[in-house]
Amino acid sequence: MLIRPAESALIVIDMQERLVPAMQAPARTIKNTKLLITAAREMGAPVILTEQYPKGLGRTVKEIAEAAGDAPVQEKLHFSCMEDAGFAQAFRGFGKRQAVIAGMEAHICVMQTAASLMEEGYDVFVVSDATASRTLESEKACIERLSASGAGIVTTEMVVFEWMGQAGGAAFKRLLPLVK
Repeated sequence: MLIRPAESALIVIDMQERLVPAMQAPARTIKNTKLLITAAREMGAPVILTEQYPKGLGRTVKEIAEAAGDAPVQEKLHFSCMEDAGFAQAFRGFGKRQAVIAGMEAHICVMQTAASLMEEGYDVFVVSDATASRTLESEKACIERLSASGAGIVTTEMVVFEWMGQAGGAAFKRLLPLVK
């Protein structure tokens, strides 16, 4: 199935000041997440961010916070975002059936959130090049487990081009330079 902006929401998990530097390929993850946020906003898909225990792990990194603008940020303690009542209410409030997920750490919060969403019947797409862990082994295990469980494993460009749906038009002209 295709990822459609009218049916999807972007979840950006825990891209925080004290987590990002410890991740594999943090620059790639930030760059791709910024592109996802920009494309979501351009195409009308809602964006929601989370922060795991911000007192200890800091706030969302500046680059992501700036790209997200006024998108809601939910503080949480649960590893699965859906176990947090505030997040779950906000996400369900979007009324979407597809969840596109980027963030950190892949094998903990991303994996548990994706699994919880699938248990609730959502179509889940994990953006592999906008998701990171401290080790490549953990990233790989997350992707393999989620793929085997039915999540779509996608790349940033797959999401952006599926959201656009066609060449030409104003959105295509604005987003294409960001992909190149």
